[in-house]
Amino acid sequence: MTNNSDTIFALSSAPGRAGVAVLRVSGPAVAAAVEALTGQPPPPPRQACLRAFRSPSGAVIDRGLLLWFPGPKSFTGEDLAELQVHGGRAVVQGLLDALTAQQGCRIALAGEFTRRAFEAGKLDLAEVEGLADLIAAETEAQRSQALRQADGSLSRQVDLWAQSLTRALAHVEAEIEFPDEAIGEDIDPQIKNIVAEVEREIEVALADRGVGERLREGFSAVLLGAPNVGKSSLMNCLAARDVAIVSEEAGTTRDVIEVSLDLGGYPLTLADTAGLRSAAEAESVGAVEREGMRRSLSRAESADVTIEVRDATDDMEAVQAAIGGGDSSRLIVLNKSDLLSTESACLCDAGDLIAVSAKTGAGLDRLVDALKERLRDLSDRGQSSPLITRARHRQALDDCRAALARGQGAGSPELLAEDLRLALRALGRIVGRVDVEDVLDVVFRDFCIGK
Repeated sequence: MTNNSDTIFALSSAPGRAGVAVLRVSGPAVAAAVEALTGQPPPPPRQACLRAFRSPSGAVIDRGLLLWFPGPKSFTGEDLAELQVHGGRAVVQGLLDALTAQQGCRIALAGEFTRRAFEAGKLDLAEVEGLADLIAAETEAQRSQALRQADGSLSRQVDLWAQSLTRALAHVEAEIEFPDEAIGEDIDPQIKNIVAEVEREIEVALADRGVGERLREGFSAVLLGAPNVGKSSLMNCLAARDVAIVSEEAGTTRDVIEVSLDLGGYPLTLADTAGLRSAAEAESVGAVEREGMRRSLSRAESADVTIEVRDATDDMEAVQAAIGGGDSSRLIVLNKSDLLSTESACLCDAGDLIAVSAKTGAGLDRLVDALKERLRDLSDRGQSSPLITRARHRQALDDCRAALARGQGAGSPELLAEDLRLALRALGRIVGRVDVEDVLDVVFRDFCIGK
């Protein structure tokens, strides 16, 4: 539980030695704290001023820039000051100690600056989550998605849905409360059309199959194949380091081994798995290897991309017969192409086949490009729909859709009104607000009741 009567402060830049460190102070006593630190009142708003920052004893801790953001036009909606000083540990600690000595000031809790911004209406809950994702983003695709959400992409779409449903609810409420008013014979069809349209749009948003969630957490790819086809060697090549143990002994990999990659700006978790054997061969291996094969198949079922690795020296007719077309989540890789003649290698590296050599590195660029293309296609599926980046977004939209579906089959205005209220409440959970006063605003504006 936070106390907004306190003035909070914290180091906002990364800890440790750096050229510049940034400290922020927010709350009702900021002006007094600034004057105690500098001996002067706060500078003009949003102008960087050079000031000497002093300890309670009067000793100069450092000289740096001071910026003043009076509320409510600040990130937190409160008076806020930003101190930019040299990034030495002693400088930072000296300033933190000096602020601690100020009456009414304390170290901020984790996320408390953003919490105050949310409570002040500067950000809604979805934008807060986007901001957190932006800070945590490790790849270009994650940064782009997080920035869209932090800028309000999801919030704006939720607001549009909420406005439509609020208008429909206002009409229904008016019909219930004022049955004798001549509101119009075409209201019921209008309501049904509004509800059906919002439900359809939410269905489209839910149909992205969690692309936003997977992009936030990272896509997954699995290397599958028989023992000794070179899956572990291929994984080490893609990771550009020794991740998996490589041995000529069959069955070396017994469990799933993972590595995180940034593949062309897309986050990818690549998994090396135990070699798969035929049913007859599986009977002759130990329980540990059989469990490894079970885990391999289980991981493949949930993967975004499956990379099937085969031995390029195998019978090509058998390889071609095993290839199924049209599956964008599947890549067929023929390893050990260095053992083939030039003519045979060219025949292998065509169509749905990608010939590579984990030993020489030949063909790896084509494999990487194919993986990038698959990930780009997955990412692009979510670009035309709202950003659903968390399971709670999906659950709230699913609850909203279910309420709208019930409402369309409701036999009375009272039941429809209740389902619309439930749908609006579900949307409100996404952005962290549910405001029933909006219904009254629409009623008064549209119907002029009581004139």
